[in-house]
Amino acid sequence: MKLYVDGMTCEHCKVHVEKALKGIKGVKKAEVNLEAGTAEVETKKEIPFDTFKSAIEEAGYTLVKIE
Repeated sequence: MKLYVDGMTCEHCKVHVEKALKGIKGVKKAEVNLEAGTAEVETKKEIPFDTFKSAIEEAGYTLVKIE
């Protein structure tokens, strides 16, 4: 799935968001694309939008939408 994340501007941001996403139980893989402002996430199970939103907000960014 693709998460659209607002506020990422540098490699430090990329690392923060990837770490936050990988910290969610059930996430197998998370890879951020800074230019696109997205994160590609693979999960082992269904994870609610609010779980992703909370993790990203705690890292200091905004989850815009999930596709």
